[in-house]
Amino acid sequence: MGGPGDPPEGTPEGGPVGGEDEYRSVVFDESFVRAARLQEYSAQERMSDHSPAVRRRPPLRRGLSRQALILVLLIAVAFGTAIYMGVRHPYQNATIRQPVEPLRMTVIPLAPEGRVPGHADAEYLYEHSPAAQFRVGAEGIPLPASRRTAHFSDSQVVSALTTAKDYIVRSSLDPDVLAGDQVRAVRVLLDTDQLDQFDQSFAHPAADGRHAPTGWLVRFDPAEARLADGRIRVQGSLQAAETDSSTLEVTADHTFVYALRAAGVAASEVSLFTVRRELHFRFDRDDLRMHTAQLVVSYVQAGPLSCAEDSTNRLHPLLAGRTAKAGGPAGTDPYATGSATALCGSLATSAQPRV
Repeated sequence: MGGPGDPPEGTPEGGPVGGEDEYRSVVFDESFVRAARLQEYSAQERMSDHSPAVRRRPPLRRGLSRQALILVLLIAVAFGTAIYMGVRHPYQNATIRQPVEPLRMTVIPLAPEGRVPGHADAEYLYEHSPAAQFRVGAEGIPLPASRRTAHFSDSQVVSALTTAKDYIVRSSLDPDVLAGDQVRAVRVLLDTDQLDQFDQSFAHPAADGRHAPTGWLVRFDPAEARLADGRIRVQGSLQAAETDSSTLEVTADHTFVYALRAAGVAASEVSLFTVRRELHFRFDRDDLRMHTAQLVVSYVQAGPLSCAEDSTNRLHPLLAGRTAKAGGPAGTDPYATGSATALCGSLATSAQPRV
């Protein structure tokens, strides 16, 4: 009897014993047969259409294994990360931020030379004053045509101008701020490094050139005066300039004219109160991104006021018919472009309405 691996008829005569010929090492298993490029037609197929004895099979489509796909993906991610880090190194544009300067402020009260003019109609006073051609509210604070600088884009310059305008509007035109009831609307626009100084100014006002609330914003004593007309007249300008590769500065110079009447007296006459504010803002790239500003200089002239009154915390306007002793040197006109130099000045007659 032949062995398990011998042919049924036994080993052919003359062949190697045990059937271990030269072809025995070749194993035609099922996978080998399936992978063959040539395949024999069946007898029925050959009889029906006289096809050749064999046909060529399409090559097997073998996809990448899951492990190979994961490996390729990891290599691609690592390569992309390397390119990104090469283009934007985390320390490539890192700069040391300059310390934020504290606000330096000057508030100059302007005393009238005579009796404060008054009238029953606020519009009449406006028409007969230097503010006759002023615009109303935020319209009097237009943004200038802006252009990119050496290190800042058009959008960054516009952002600085817009933030400065927002600060001016909130600190000079917001009725709640003017009434002394609101400060948060102004505070949120300041650089975080100036918030301690801002809070200290309102918690403990002082005439030290650093901590006067009226240096940060315009507000009246609500027990003395209130707005008679919400259409505040405004005129001024905004200018932006680059000071260095990391800093933009915006200079604002605006005159605001308020129509006021005595608080609690409905029939009282209306008078005009003028405030000129020269503000210098500074912006670094963090400020531009956060829509905040560093207010570094605030120069304020306001009248009619009495030099005897403390204008540090709130403004105490002299209303229609009232008088005050003149203070300081020659009359100061807040509508003019010159700067007052005294701590208390005289309000020029030309700055008052003609009634």
